[in-house]
Amino acid sequence: MGRLTINELNSHLWGAADILRGSIDSSDYKNYIFGFLFLKRLSDVFEEEAEKVEQRELKRGTSQSEAKKISEDPDEHQIFVPKRARWPEIRKTSQNLGEVINKACGVLEENNPILEGVLADIDFNSNKLGDAKNRDSVLSRLINHFSKISLKNSDIEEPDMLGRAYEYLIEKFADDAGKKGGEFYTPRKVVQLIVELLTPKERMRICDPTVGSGGMLIECAHYIEKNKGNPKNISLFGQEKNLGTWAICKMNMLLHGLVDAKIEKGDTIRDPKLVQKRELMLFDRVIANPPFSLKDWGVESAEADGYGRFRYGIPPKTKGDYAFVQHMIATINDKGMVGVVMPHGVLFRGASEGKIRKALIEEDFFEAIIGLAPNLFYGTGIPAAILIFNRNKPKERNGKILFIHAAECYEAGKNQNKLRDEDIEKIVKTFNDYKEIERFARVVSLEEIKENDYNLNITRYIDVTEPEAKIDVKEALVKLRELEKERYGAEKKMKNCLKELGYE
Repeated sequence: MGRLTINELNSHLWGAADILRGSIDSSDYKNYIFGFLFLKRLSDVFEEEAEKVEQRELKRGTSQSEAKKISEDPDEHQIFVPKRARWPEIRKTSQNLGEVINKACGVLEENNPILEGVLADIDFNSNKLGDAKNRDSVLSRLINHFSKISLKNSDIEEPDMLGRAYEYLIEKFADDAGKKGGEFYTPRKVVQLIVELLTPKERMRICDPTVGSGGMLIECAHYIEKNKGNPKNISLFGQEKNLGTWAICKMNMLLHGLVDAKIEKGDTIRDPKLVQKRELMLFDRVIANPPFSLKDWGVESAEADGYGRFRYGIPPKTKGDYAFVQHMIATINDKGMVGVVMPHGVLFRGASEGKIRKALIEEDFFEAIIGLAPNLFYGTGIPAAILIFNRNKPKERNGKILFIHAAECYEAGKNQNKLRDEDIEKIVKTFNDYKEIERFARVVSLEEIKENDYNLNITRYIDVTEPEAKIDVKEALVKLRELEKERYGAEKKMKNCLKELGYE
């Protein structure tokens, strides 16, 4: 039997949702499927590592019993799986399965500080799965389903396959959950675009202050690997308010082998956790897709902020966009860049937002504004914009902002539009070249923006109207004569046909 492919694994994982369908609400699927995937993966890898250690010891002349004992030593494993949490032990059980699996999760966390809180929120003994009999039936079917595949490294086609399958499930659940999905998942192509604009490199510190399921940080690691760097040679940080999503992010990082990523729990605006000696940590790159125009964002915390994050002004009580923007700018070092997804409203709204925008423009933080197509994101059809801020703009870009009208760069989908590779390539090349392209991109001076009352609406600076076709009169007359000749010939043929039929 060949190694498990990504498509086979994706299909198998989605098949697990079929087992749960009808038993519980679809918004709860992910917790149980992620939990089973995680448990099976940890158990299979532990078993694989133990086999290797045992073989190593036997080759050294160690006795069978001693070699077995050494293979069970926690120090020989990155994540130690106690016996009661191993898949064969779980599989032996036929009754009170929910309780057994909960205890397995508990001992895993007890033995591995890195897993603390990751599995705690998944209650396999919950009434959501029905009464005791129904619960045992559903869990038993899930155990049998996951037992059909091996998730050892030697049995899967590529090392990052589990992480990719995890992202597939996150995307599927986001699709399934509609609006809710958008809270923790940004479409991968949008993430890829922002990462390519920010060009993260080895030895950088990278942060996502609204980290969700961790896709943006993982894409930064992918980008570095794709460019022949070592993805382990970066420092990744994140903070997530939703505890369930935080757990998903931690699992996602572990499944991608990014075990050193520091992901904190909590509200970034009200209680920033990425601090050192009572000061905000500083990063080389900050990347995020915060919730659009969040109403209850924490204005009271901003007014009493002890970190100096809101020096450009306090955003409106019911729109938190510029709270997140200011937090991100406050957390980049003197060579740092920010790439953030925002609703278009931040480009032109007035009052306190207008004052904040004016201050950021005058500080020359804006490097580029990229308007995206509508309906790219889960849960909202409105078009968004990517804002690129840079504390260390190249000299030739000082006093300027690049506007890119990429609203027509997409592939139309039935429910949702998508960015294509060629769209990403075009936008990134335009950003790198920083030159004007008719009806697509324009470099605008801060003087011109000041004349426009600091309004950053893209269509103020790029004419996106379809140009009227120029008519060549001589060419049109030639064409008209040709058409007249064709008409005359057709009429002649028609008269001859009528004659033959006896009509005059």
